[in-house]
Amino acid sequence: MAFRVSLRRIASSRPAAAAARNFHATSRAWVKVGDEVPTVELLENSPGNKVNLADEFKAANGYIVGVPGAFTGTCSSKHVPSYINHPNLKKAGQIFVVSVNDPFVMKAWSEQLDPAGETGIRFLADPAAELAKALDVGFDGTAIFGNVRSQRYALKVEDGKITETHIEPDGTGADVSMAEKVLG
Repeated sequence: MAFRVSLRRIASSRPAAAAARNFHATSRAWVKVGDEVPTVELLENSPGNKVNLADEFKAANGYIVGVPGAFTGTCSSKHVPSYINHPNLKKAGQIFVVSVNDPFVMKAWSEQLDPAGETGIRFLADPAAELAKALDVGFDGTAIFGNVRSQRYALKVEDGKITETHIEPDGTGADVSMAEKVLG
């Protein structure tokens, strides 16, 4: 009987009720096939150079490749190089690498990975994680990165809509979003 009373008191308290409303037993609602590319301003090379991926994909098709962080081990040594070195890169359309970093870091990273700028891959900063949140692919990276970060993923975009999703099941691994699996 005392146990039931305690549960009633907990259930009727405002903080517990608010927590219950925010709890969902369903799986995440990640970006899915058929979704439109969100209208979010990202930054390329400097704070003054704004890029809206929804506008970019009105004129051309291609891919959005999301990574947890510039200059991180797997992103720099494995994931992004898999696209840079892929034989089908030139046929893939526009490719945007996006990370929750500032534009100066993304510019430096692009210069390290593609010093001559020959690949055509564009590196975009999502400093406030707006794209990551809009796609529902953000994760709490405060323990390592100090803020919300993006999971590792690749999205194929045609006519402004997502036509394929390649989201790492654990968010940060490098398997399903590698160029070999995405570009063929």
